[in-house]
Amino acid sequence: MFSQTKNIDTAFRHIKRFSYLLILACAGISCFAIYKSYQSSAEFKNHIYILANGKALEAFAADRKTNIPVEARDHIKIFHEYFFNLDPDDKQIQATVTKALYLADASAKTQYDNLKESGFYANLIAGNISEQVSVDSIQLDMSQYPFYFKCFASEKLIRTSGTANRSLVTQGYLRNVSRSDNNPHGFLIERWETLENKDLNTTNAKP
Repeated sequence: MFSQTKNIDTAFRHIKRFSYLLILACAGISCFAIYKSYQSSAEFKNHIYILANGKALEAFAADRKTNIPVEARDHIKIFHEYFFNLDPDDKQIQATVTKALYLADASAKTQYDNLKESGFYANLIAGNISEQVSVDSIQLDMSQYPFYFKCFASEKLIRTSGTANRSLVTQGYLRNVSRSDNNPHGFLIERWETLENKDLNTTNAKP
């Protein structure tokens, strides 16, 4: 009788211990499954699909901090292309310069006004001259804020008689602003000035 009671008690303890282990194992598996689901969800959010020419292309989202130098240089490059890539058409000049002015503060507007008052744009139109700029390199100092930059570029003034090549060096500062359709990088160029804009050589057109 006592032996049977002891066996039942021992069996009950074993079942109880096994039940605890089973509950702990189930809880562990559940926690692991929840963790993996959140991890998969976070990874999925970092995948972006872009539709281009009817094809879905996969892109990856990244922290803005890791892309600041890349975005800053692209912002500076695009600004200079908008400001200096000009054709002898007053509407084209107005349209591209307006795009550039969204990317900079009043210092760019001041340079534009000075060029306009000096007759620069009128001379381009009258002489059927196109201006093209190619950004060669951009020095960017991320150790201070606003971020200081110096831009080195090459300019071409294309006339019927030939092409004048010029060197262009500008500098300024970048500060963060809200992104928008007119300013997708979320930077604003401040205290922009031209340090050098000089003729290098002229290539005559072939007769």
